[in-house]
Amino acid sequence: MSLTFANKTYGQEILPFPPTPSASKAGITLSESTHQKRQTVNHLPEDAPNIVIILIDDVGPGQAGTFGGEFNTPTLSKIAEEGISYNRFHSTAMCSPTRASLLTGRNHHKVGNGQIPEYANDWDGYTGVIPRSAATVAEVLKNYGYSTSAFGKWHNTAPEESSAAGPFNHWPTGYGFEYFYGFMAGDASQYEPTLFENTTLVPEEHFHKKGYHLSEDLADQAINWMRQHKAIEPDKPFLMYWSSGAVHGPHHVTKEWADKYKGKFDDGWDEYRKRVYEKAKKLGWIPENAKLTPRPSTMQAWDDIPEDERAFQLRLMEVYAGYAEHVDAQVGKVIDELDNLGYEDNTLVFYIWGDNGASSEGQQGTLAELLAQNGVKTTTKQQIEALNKIGGLDELGGNKVENMMHAGWAWGGSSPYKGTKLVAAYFGGTRQPMAVRWPKVIKHDNIPRSQFHHVNDIVPTIYDILNITPPRVVNGAEQMELDGTSMKYTFDDPTAEGRKGAQYFEIHTSRGIYKDGWFACAFGVRTPWVQGLPDFDNWDPMKEPWELYNLEEDWSQANDLAKSNPDKLDEMKSTFLVEAARNNVLPIGGTFWSTAALHPEDAPASPMTEWNFAGPIKRIPEAASPRFGSTSNQMDFDVTVPKNANGVLCAVGGYPGGVSFFIKDGYLNYEYCFFLMDRTRIVASEKLPAGKVNIQLLSELENGPASALNITIKVNGKEVAKGKVPRSIASTISYNDGFDIGQDLGSPVSDAYFDSAPFTFNGQINKVVARYLE
Repeated sequence: MSLTFANKTYGQEILPFPPTPSASKAGITLSESTHQKRQTVNHLPEDAPNIVIILIDDVGPGQAGTFGGEFNTPTLSKIAEEGISYNRFHSTAMCSPTRASLLTGRNHHKVGNGQIPEYANDWDGYTGVIPRSAATVAEVLKNYGYSTSAFGKWHNTAPEESSAAGPFNHWPTGYGFEYFYGFMAGDASQYEPTLFENTTLVPEEHFHKKGYHLSEDLADQAINWMRQHKAIEPDKPFLMYWSSGAVHGPHHVTKEWADKYKGKFDDGWDEYRKRVYEKAKKLGWIPENAKLTPRPSTMQAWDDIPEDERAFQLRLMEVYAGYAEHVDAQVGKVIDELDNLGYEDNTLVFYIWGDNGASSEGQQGTLAELLAQNGVKTTTKQQIEALNKIGGLDELGGNKVENMMHAGWAWGGSSPYKGTKLVAAYFGGTRQPMAVRWPKVIKHDNIPRSQFHHVNDIVPTIYDILNITPPRVVNGAEQMELDGTSMKYTFDDPTAEGRKGAQYFEIHTSRGIYKDGWFACAFGVRTPWVQGLPDFDNWDPMKEPWELYNLEEDWSQANDLAKSNPDKLDEMKSTFLVEAARNNVLPIGGTFWSTAALHPEDAPASPMTEWNFAGPIKRIPEAASPRFGSTSNQMDFDVTVPKNANGVLCAVGGYPGGVSFFIKDGYLNYEYCFFLMDRTRIVASEKLPAGKVNIQLLSELENGPASALNITIKVNGKEVAKGKVPRSIASTISYNDGFDIGQDLGSPVSDAYFDSAPFTFNGQINKVVARYLE
């Protein structure tokens, strides 16, 4: 079996390619001229394959049924059974960093993505911006003649640049994808997402309808794009990047899918983990001598969960499992259509089960995923009480909650490894099963590829297959070298000796280094499943203990050799520092610079301090808005009020967490939902007069971020309402639901108009001025 198309090299040092010169010769007149149609230059081999990259979000190595887990994943199984699989393939342990590395073939800090863009800062490794010196695979393949498309989650653009106003140079269409359909943020409601087609907001009518689900929409749009490609450019290869919003929080799926797992997990996460461990060994997915690592002391055992809380914890897991099966089914629709269109034989499919491990950010189980991001402590009983107020267990998975399961389920789903998402030190956060299918070239076998590989290896593999020399210059920008290693050598030799050199890992100070079969690591200052903010005052990265593992003998990091082999540990720690310096990882802890814990003043935000809106506006990202739920500010509304006035004046966030200023039956209302834990509603003492009215909303923090928020409402200068929100949201209210004027798009904040959303104001908004207070 040959994996090389031809001896010819298709390398081009400078992209784009120069235009093909005219083959015609112009004389003074047409009769004196010779016309010859210029030949189109083909820069690819005639049989260049289509390339499809499937990336699932927030799933663990011990969850997919394909490889021993207990979630039904027939599509992943189909790809594995028709191709090959990898059991030592790795991510970065976090979403945006993994995506930046996957798409560029470089290490994540090296391309500015040591953190998600919501917490970017000025350190070179944490800017949140993929530099032009790291052209994406889409940009390169587009220049070589590929059609390129991206569907689903992007999350590699600064939130303040993610509105319909742009700028768009850091959007998918600015990074080489000719077509994009998806969402820009880190997550999205599966029922009411903020979606873009290329750079245009998708109208709310598209998803404000019964039966809508984002994963299904993404599959349908990908199918439509492939059909169009087949009809119009059948001879042109394509690159498709399909990146689901699932199974990231919020865990949104209908009861039909969640109910498939009723009773499946009743014995808890400790027993789940043991079962998966045994199944994976029986399948040959992990070696017989692999050990099952113990539960960390900071995580609850299933036996620690009180009886009256278990139904809540079990239903959260059933919803999550159903959500995972549902998204695999949507991938199945895409693969089936790919095959139906005749693309099956010569399409290279990478199906990557996870951009990081399963998420433990649900901590003790939650109705609102952003409680963890805001460092808010709650109890399970508070969660259950809040859930009972809105309908009980049947609401889980629905549009009134942004639920995530207990961290114990994430840990169980990392079997047999330690760690979860955000832990770069352990394989539970970084080891992602991957299946690869290319029937024309790759012959199926059941032997897992155990060479140590990383997401930065996908791009070099694609270039290697196509005989593309990585360009030196793209669009005028000198290119940094690739960090990845081609995996092509493993396609027809499952036991080939690995070729990966040193590979570092670092997320949120959790860090590790691989080299020549050894792995050293330090856990870091943050434990993602522990509530509250890290203890920075008592943390010194230079004094933090490190662990050492011989991976040739210890598959799952079960036997720490740090004390017995200090010389090897010192060597590995030195290698980490060299790699850290080379890849802009330093300073250790730089990832936390702009969080609420250290320097919130440096967090990404609009530079504006005053906004002037000439009328209604839709879905401005929270970071680019006046942030009227988390700052001290004043908003003045010049409106024309009709009789029987109703509608939203402005809103941010949604029902599980948000703020709305609205009119109900002529009365002004201010409502603040603190992630379903508190809900404050302030109502004016008198009706609004009809006609032109000036309304003022004054929000004043008592003592800085997260403190009580004093609210004053005036109409034509007269105070009509006053009240206090007992606590405010310090950081992000919602990744999905932006700031609206004149309606509340997405998830409605208030029960007062939940069934009549988006509750568009029935008067006229002439002008809105918002400004921060000193």
